[in-house]
Amino acid sequence: MEWVGKTTELVKSFQIRQALSQAVSLGMIVTSALIIWKILTCFTGSESPVVVVLSGSMEPGFQKGDILFLHMSKDPIRAGEIVVYNVEGRDIPIVHRVIKVHEGRDTGEAYILTKGDNNQHDDRGLYAHGQLWLQQQHIMGRAVGFLPYVGWVTIIMKEKPVLKYILMGALGLLFISSKD
Repeated sequence: MEWVGKTTELVKSFQIRQALSQAVSLGMIVTSALIIWKILTCFTGSESPVVVVLSGSMEPGFQKGDILFLHMSKDPIRAGEIVVYNVEGRDIPIVHRVIKVHEGRDTGEAYILTKGDNNQHDDRGLYAHGQLWLQQQHIMGRAVGFLPYVGWVTIIMKEKPVLKYILMGALGLLFISSKD
């Protein structure tokens, strides 16, 4: 009867080791993802090196769901470039084309006007109240590449949070039930 108690303790210690091993593996995956994101941020010079197109305002060039890769260099921004910008009062960055750039006479600072390719009017209606131009500090980066439709996963999870929780639960169950 004593061997049953020892066997039970051995099984419990094995389960604890397995659980700790899985927790360490999960921690390494999360840490690796954060390190990769930080390296991309440093390499591209952009606070957000990857963004998802969330509307059809840039069609036909970019479709809703495309993933854009951004880079921010010291070169001046020119008309025709596609930039991602963020303005006060809006949580979500906007992907649009620069249609006009002019320099302030006193400061030499660039003032930028943008417009979606599929929009009728420029973006002044999207800027903060009373703001007529973007400045360098509003620009998050320039689009340098894209992956079509891959961002739909993000859009669907944002629009249908139930799917996000189901996926997270399924991944959690898979993680818990894995033997390795």
